[in-house]
Amino acid sequence: MGMLDGRMIDYFDSDNPKKVPKEKWMKENLQPDYWEKGTQSRQSKQQWFKVNIGILKERMRQNDSDIHVLQWMTGCEGDVLSDGNLMFHRGLYMLSYDGNDFLSFDDANSVWVAPTDEAVQTKRKWDNDQDLKDKTKGYVEHECIQWLNKFMMYEEQQLKSAPKPKVYLFAKDSKVKANTILTCLATGFYPKDIILKIKRGDRVLTREDGLVTSGVRPNGDDTYQRRDSVEILKTDKSEYTCGFIHEASGVWIEKVWDHTLHEASLSRPFIGALSGVLVVVGLVAVVLIVLWRLGYIGRYKIQ
Repeated sequence: MGMLDGRMIDYFDSDNPKKVPKEKWMKENLQPDYWEKGTQSRQSKQQWFKVNIGILKERMRQNDSDIHVLQWMTGCEGDVLSDGNLMFHRGLYMLSYDGNDFLSFDDANSVWVAPTDEAVQTKRKWDNDQDLKDKTKGYVEHECIQWLNKFMMYEEQQLKSAPKPKVYLFAKDSKVKANTILTCLATGFYPKDIILKIKRGDRVLTREDGLVTSGVRPNGDDTYQRRDSVEILKTDKSEYTCGFIHEASGVWIEKVWDHTLHEASLSRPFIGALSGVLVVVGLVAVVLIVLWRLGYIGRYKIQ
């Protein structure tokens, strides 16, 4: 998968062996040949993993009685300059095996770092390959930053054209006759990083106060939603507010409850999206950060 600031932007797995976009701006801005080349690259990596996990199992004297996981992660971090572009800050290229660090690239010194004895053999081989080191350093310091700049520009363009998020604060009767369920609902925001708070007076309510949250969930239109609720006494005349902050779109909203009981007016598509969330838990095989062009690594075995 490709990740941008913690959000998945593309995906590939062996059940559906195609690189596919996970963000609207990826699909709209990148041409078909990008996805074709990306698919070829990911399929090549899939074969690379098959070969190298076999090498590691043999090196670790392991058999097929247990599940073993080889992970590969590469990417870059950039600092935002005054003109909005990014300057290289840090490169990332690392391998781990069964949850433990196995090998990483120190781009500042152009050497491979082996934290375990089992990785020393690979470190020595890869340290002696100047072409591999030059390409790895070139990718994390230059090409990756170029892609990161481009992806951030595409995302910003989508944010500017997207409708503003909406926030609803409403209440309904609880199953307990003396109580009311107060709900704060935010929807239509992208990306999914938000701050949502229900306050009683000046105090932010938490789980200890009985606050229940749906967490951030996807809508059916590439935006997200979150619903927080708390059960209170009908006789409670305190001021309740719902605060919403979405830094990416510059939206700050505060709603004050008027102590009336009513449901928010929600469209059918929204309700359908709320009930149609599917959670999939799987085994991670590889994580790739803003990457498709590292085909050269497929020529290099761990041994």
